[in-house]
Amino acid sequence: MPGRIYITTPLYYVNAEPHLGSTYTNVVCDSFARFHRQRGEDTFLLTGTDEHGEKIAEAARSAGISPQEFVAGVSSTFRSVWDSVGIGYDHFIRTSDPHHVRFVQDVLTRIHASGDIYFGAYSGLYCVGCERLYTERELVDGLCPQHLTKPVDVSEPNYFFRMEKYQDQVRAHIEANPDFIRPDGYRSEALAMLREPIGDLCISRPKSRLEWGIEMPFDDGYVTYVWFDALLNYVSGLEARGRREDLWPVASHFIGKDILKTHAVFWPTMLLAAGYPLYRHLNVHGFWTSGGQKMSKSLGNVVKPLELRDTYGMDAVRYYLLREMAFGNDADFTEQALITRINADLANGLGNLASRTLAMMHKYFAGEVQPLDPRTTDDDDLAEAFARARRDLDTHVNALAFHRGLEAVWRALDAANKYIVTTAPFTLAKDPAQLPRVGAILHGCLESLRVSAQLLAPFLPDTAERLRAALGLDEARFADLGLTWGAAFPTGHRIGQPVSLFPRVETAAGAAKVGSGGKTGGSTAIERRS
Repeated sequence: MPGRIYITTPLYYVNAEPHLGSTYTNVVCDSFARFHRQRGEDTFLLTGTDEHGEKIAEAARSAGISPQEFVAGVSSTFRSVWDSVGIGYDHFIRTSDPHHVRFVQDVLTRIHASGDIYFGAYSGLYCVGCERLYTERELVDGLCPQHLTKPVDVSEPNYFFRMEKYQDQVRAHIEANPDFIRPDGYRSEALAMLREPIGDLCISRPKSRLEWGIEMPFDDGYVTYVWFDALLNYVSGLEARGRREDLWPVASHFIGKDILKTHAVFWPTMLLAAGYPLYRHLNVHGFWTSGGQKMSKSLGNVVKPLELRDTYGMDAVRYYLLREMAFGNDADFTEQALITRINADLANGLGNLASRTLAMMHKYFAGEVQPLDPRTTDDDDLAEAFARARRDLDTHVNALAFHRGLEAVWRALDAANKYIVTTAPFTLAKDPAQLPRVGAILHGCLESLRVSAQLLAPFLPDTAERLRAALGLDEARFADLGLTWGAAFPTGHRIGQPVSLFPRVETAAGAAKVGSGGKTGGSTAIERRS
């Protein structure tokens, strides 16, 4: 029976535009969703924008427009960018959506009625950028570790959620479920947080200071703290689509490491207080840096995803992001590393196999597929290389090791390119008596391309579609992962013309040139929320 999975990106805070970090998260989630859909699983991918809080109000004031106008514009930009780079989400949620507002107020009402929300005094070291309190221990040289700014001392009456009441229960759950937070290093970090006093969570802001937020349902003088509001999107988004009961138990969150505490501490306690089961997985990735420094607008070292796409093609960018970063660790972006991946892996590996195979098919057989059998040891070894790649890919992707999964496919592609060198069809073809053997060799190469395209479809969807068309396969046959080696191409099947999947990138004076493309540029930094 097919399984189910619910995949969520963080909600992106709409104080600026998308950059490489948010693009990586969405590419990972999109690839993971496509991977599970390809295997027949009921898959739902949610993304969206977090639109309340102090920084949004400040940004709107600076822009000279209302918060509603400001968030509508930036949220539209996010959605447009994700559509443009091919993120196949099932629901795009905005925390200003009426259904989300109602859901948050309903949850607050229920938790308040249970006695887990109370009124008290709020004081501490507050970072406006993070919109949360920090303890002295969490600061780095007295500064917020994310924004490197000094928190301000604040004190005001507010509503509190009895978060500490659920601390032991959350810690016990994490200890009993080793894969609840992945990779394991972040699980250890979360447990360390939960072994210290966490206190209760201030979940309101007085309207005298901040009006842009969801009004507290039991006190119209306050709005809801942005994190308490935004985290609830993961459930409200399903509720809006009538999928909460069947999909929430299989929720798999993907976040950056900067928001581990809110998701590993705040969020589980909120779920328990609201009477919901905990999510299945919290998957945490590292930062993309540039020149060894975290990307920021002030340093001018952030990268716009659309500029990368326009210069190199989106599948090349997807491949680089997934192959270069080991999920959970940090990675450093350089344009030269991207170009190296394109030339060495995509052009010389997959692109070379496709162009050579299709060209020889048309040169020797006018594009008509020849019988695969009888087979030799070389043929059997080639088939086994791709069978192994399929097994390894599934193992690695389910363990979130996307880079290792792609590496497994490229080992098989290397085997296919070596197979052409070893069997030398271009030499055998000089002897008419050897043409049946040439046809069998090229049939094996076509199978290599078919299986490669199938395995890569979740990660390089446009490339897989171009290969499917070039191989002359209908969508149903291409989608069948159960086809045995040799079953896809009956004798006499006609393939399409050769395709150039990934032209080599030549550089001149430090600027990348691909067709009419140019050098990539800078961008505006954003932050991730819930």
